[in-house]
Amino acid sequence: MRRLTSLVLVPLVLLLAACAGTDSEPTAATSEAVAASTSLDDVTVTGELGSKPTVEFESPLTLDEPGRRVIVEGDGAPVEEGQQVRAQLVTFDGGSGEELESSWESDKPIGFPMDPGQISKELFDNLLGAAVGSRVLIGVPAADDKSGPALVVLDVLDAKVVPTRAQGTPVQPPAGLPTVTLAEDGAPTITLPEGAAPAELIVQPLVTGAGPVVEQGQRITVQYTGVTWPGGEVFDSTWQNGRTAQFPIGVGQVIPGWDAGLVGQPVGSQVLLVIPPAQGYGTEGQPSAGIEGTDTLVFVVDILDAY
Repeated sequence: MRRLTSLVLVPLVLLLAACAGTDSEPTAATSEAVAASTSLDDVTVTGELGSKPTVEFESPLTLDEPGRRVIVEGDGAPVEEGQQVRAQLVTFDGGSGEELESSWESDKPIGFPMDPGQISKELFDNLLGAAVGSRVLIGVPAADDKSGPALVVLDVLDAKVVPTRAQGTPVQPPAGLPTVTLAEDGAPTITLPEGAAPAELIVQPLVTGAGPVVEQGQRITVQYTGVTWPGGEVFDSTWQNGRTAQFPIGVGQVIPGWDAGLVGQPVGSQVLLVIPPAQGYGTEGQPSAGIEGTDTLVFVVDILDAY
């Protein structure tokens, strides 16, 4: 069963921490072979910005410490902590020379926060201060003797501060819906009305943002809290977790009520979603989150960014 935050395309980034670690036996391309190259200077990166780079090196490559090499210097502002970065990237296992993963094939740049609690420390340290518009090669030593070092070539497309809460024009919802009160930091508390939950999907803006409309296939950044109806118990909340969430929208990678309810909403909006079981987790529910197959789900979602 799909989880709301399990499909964020951050594995490409997290691979930097332990790019090829497995339970397999060491191979000649890793611990048993003599290194063919020992420096990022031995890695050749060619190709024009705006297209997938060609990356060449003799494997196995070994690295003693993390580092970066700027292939193309951009003319934008330096990347700062707390910003949201949008980038195209491709990763390699330096031991075997194998390409591991790439965002180029989907033509969908990935986004990730410059937060060492959410991405690998190596990526954070080596991307910090890089100019927007740059192409950067980052290398991370092998996590163990069963893997090679991680290599990533990253084109920094954008870096900006994303708001932490909805910003826009308040909307007065009709009577009879769950009510929402906000803490000083914007965290919502959801109170259910008496009676049975509605049988149909309800999409009710609470704040209308002034940003661009969310389109099908975009990746959105959100804050949200979800409760079950009946009961009103919180089963998931980015506010409680202390970090925003990202995922594709409108393409079947989250529960149907989110796809139906968030596409078409302006960035900056806060939206109340009341989602019947058929458009939530279905008759199976989500037992690990305490959701029964008959539960209606109520979310308050702040749409912070979309690209």
